[in-house]
Amino acid sequence: MFAARAAPLAAVWRMGITMTTPMQFQQLVEPVARFARGRALDAALQADLNVTFPPAGEPFQQIRAACDAGIAAGWLCGQGDAKRRFGRIFEPGEATHGFSVDVVDITDLVGNHHRHPTGEIDMIMPVTPEARFDDHGAGWLVYPAGSGHRPTVSGGRALILYLLPEGRIEWTQQ
Repeated sequence: MFAARAAPLAAVWRMGITMTTPMQFQQLVEPVARFARGRALDAALQADLNVTFPPAGEPFQQIRAACDAGIAAGWLCGQGDAKRRFGRIFEPGEATHGFSVDVVDITDLVGNHHRHPTGEIDMIMPVTPEARFDDHGAGWLVYPAGSGHRPTVSGGRALILYLLPEGRIEWTQQ
């Protein structure tokens, strides 16, 4: 099912046409959100995402290229400073299967602590090859409901796309 829906976008990428719109970006992220919809946010989902959408695979690489293009075009990661640029690109809704979609561009930074009332799914895309997010390299990281952390990028620069069920996040004072 994913291959059929992504085929037109895959052809566009192979032709070297740059992603220019948030709606095209949404079409690339939709299969991931659909895959995660209704699942427990846990280690099993993390493992399944890493098998189904591996870092070297075409869907992962297409999303990565779309993030780069969106940042370059100015509609993605439009807030923040030199160490951390961020932005919510989609609120939770039908098109994203109840997830909000955010992207953050972080360089060697320990971020503000927050909790995940309903969990968090992170797509880790190192820009600097050695960059790690919360001690993980390229791939998927899933935080269960009720967890919390200080998002940390070490070893350089990384892009993180994150999906939040219902768009829920709680900033804390820790």
